[in-house]
Amino acid sequence: MALDISTLPLAFEFSSPGPILVKIGPLTIRWYGLLIATAVLIGVWLSQKLAKHRNVNPDLISDLSIWLVIGAIPAARIYYVLFQWSEYAQHPERIIAIWQGGIAIHGAIIGGVTAALIFARLKQISFWQLADLVSPSLILGQAIGRWGNFFNSEAFGSPTNVPWKLHIPPEHRPPELANFEFFHPTFLYESLWDLMVFALLITLFFRSLSGKPALKTGTLSLVYLAAYSLGRLWIEGLRTDSLMLGPLRIAQVVSLLGIIFGLAGLAWLYIAKRPLPDVISSPQEDRQRR
Repeated sequence: MALDISTLPLAFEFSSPGPILVKIGPLTIRWYGLLIATAVLIGVWLSQKLAKHRNVNPDLISDLSIWLVIGAIPAARIYYVLFQWSEYAQHPERIIAIWQGGIAIHGAIIGGVTAALIFARLKQISFWQLADLVSPSLILGQAIGRWGNFFNSEAFGSPTNVPWKLHIPPEHRPPELANFEFFHPTFLYESLWDLMVFALLITLFFRSLSGKPALKTGTLSLVYLAAYSLGRLWIEGLRTDSLMLGPLRIAQVVSLLGIIFGLAGLAWLYIAKRPLPDVISSPQEDRQRR
């Protein structure tokens, strides 16, 4: 006799209360925007705390955060719109409606990395050192931000009847799945995965400060890239709204590249025992030039 897991004692379902937190006259506060703002504020605070442990001026993090927001959020939106252009071409006025959802973390990473590279070059500080200080905050921010998908009833998975199923209102279901009511809460899967990656990065960071061998510059960034990409690779396979490049789920392609790049970078640091290319010269490179 098959077991119906939906009847288990711990069974429950998620159901979004809607995207709007509060509306007072013309003022509307949406969950999505509040979560993004919260993630940024917590991220800046955390990175500043970590910077002090690495003898980096915390004010640099404050300055960098402005660059990251300016670079990451528009890039995240542009990335998403480009891969959904057939939809936005018919409604161009919705391109800037970021409060309705529709940003891509890979676009944010591309925009953020570009901004951080320029910032590091101007400030003459190691890009990888900055990236190591920001990576724990970034993955924590992703864990927080994923709940915006819940409130917007978006980025959900395939139909399911698991105990932790997610109810999706009819107006948000794809036409081909209109008869299904419950879906995999992929926002929850990714949020939990991101929290585990955050715990790993923080553990590695403070382990290197407690008498253990110091981490090489760039280690945390590469671990973040490989670990996050690994989780995103399998979670993306459950989603019903993946951004596509022909027959390929673009997030899975990028995640595979992220895993390869992350592992290759760690091998470069710890097996080849060479520093990562940077916007400034490393002490080892300076000695070689002499």
